[in-house]
Amino acid sequence: MTVCVFASSSSQIDNRYFYSATELGTLFAASGIDVIYGGGGIGLMGVLADAVMEKGGTITGVIPSFMNDEGWGHPQVREMIVTNDMGERKKNMFERADAVVALPGGIGTLEELTEAITLKQLGLFKGPVIILNTLNFYDPLICLLEKMIEGNFMRTEHKGMWNIASSPEEVMSLLSDDKGWIDDPRKIARI
Repeated sequence: MTVCVFASSSSQIDNRYFYSATELGTLFAASGIDVIYGGGGIGLMGVLADAVMEKGGTITGVIPSFMNDEGWGHPQVREMIVTNDMGERKKNMFERADAVVALPGGIGTLEELTEAITLKQLGLFKGPVIILNTLNFYDPLICLLEKMIEGNFMRTEHKGMWNIASSPEEVMSLLSDDKGWIDDPRKIARI
């Protein structure tokens, strides 16, 4: 299994976020799960990559050329795919992934997570989408998603497109227990 991880590149965040990302990377490596991520060398991206590599796991970075030129890539990640732009980066990551896990992050992470949910809604991505809600970081987004459902901007069935984990261990359980969502999401894509 290959899991695509979206995560913060900030190094200025609470240490508990770093601990959670490190623990998740360790669990991925111990379980033989391959990781594909944005290629960054700092923030949650960096510590996740460090943990995967330290435990002998497999990690692939995908980074746009302008970020690579700035030196933002993780220098120890052996497989680093350099893309022309951000869109090609995400497309490459989604095509290689069996599942998506979103750790806390900024606007880029939010955009990547919502694209994963959108692709799943349209049947273009079939794997699990898991939100790691460390320190209740994603509570406002979860409330917004609930409001979209309550207001009929999305169907009640759409709530099954994502799962929420409160810990790295719960991410692992959700990955192993995934039963899929629905066979033909396009049948309910329109409201």
